[in-house]
Amino acid sequence: MSRVTAKICGLSTPETLDAAIAGGASHVGLMFFAPSPRNLAFDAAAGLAARVPASVSRVGVFVDPHDSLLEAAIRVGKLDAVQLHGTPPARAAAIKARIPVWVAIAVKTRADLDSALDYRGAADRILFDAKTPEGATRPGGMGIRFDWSLLDGFRHAMPWALSGGLTPDNVAEAATRTGATLVDASSGLETAPGVKDVDKIAAFLKAVAQC
Repeated sequence: MSRVTAKICGLSTPETLDAAIAGGASHVGLMFFAPSPRNLAFDAAAGLAARVPASVSRVGVFVDPHDSLLEAAIRVGKLDAVQLHGTPPARAAAIKARIPVWVAIAVKTRADLDSALDYRGAADRILFDAKTPEGATRPGGMGIRFDWSLLDGFRHAMPWALSGGLTPDNVAEAATRTGATLVDASSGLETAPGVKDVDKIAAFLKAVAQC
């Protein structure tokens, strides 16, 4: 059995969701952020959530959400956890009192990693993702990777996952290089922004299974 598991993020159709589940994804990501091409309306999220077996975790992805959005999405998406971008530690801790929290940390330099330490006790998992360019309209899902060597020797304060530009071709190298036991892919499995490809999903999960 592989030591590495995978989250397929930004799923938006029954076919791609089913491909992620069939390929062995441990987590599926449902996006609730309007500027993203992967954003889900609540009825679409509910339909996808209903297809997910109990063995696979549903993770809702948010950018510093307000309470009404968060509560509605947790309900309709039957979420098992929420992934937060741009959310301060105190706010993350308050949300963590209701549901498990992942916090995304945008990484470009070694110093960026240190902000993960601010979330000790405020998050259940850290997701290290690549920092997007200045002026970008969204904090991730743009196919950018960061320098994996930045993680060398970093003392992780809690469970963590690796994201940012992962594809079927580089995920094995990424997991080996960083020691990640959970990897997260989105744009690297698409033919256009927001359009997942079932063959790329299958190839990615096959590569993960061989790690």
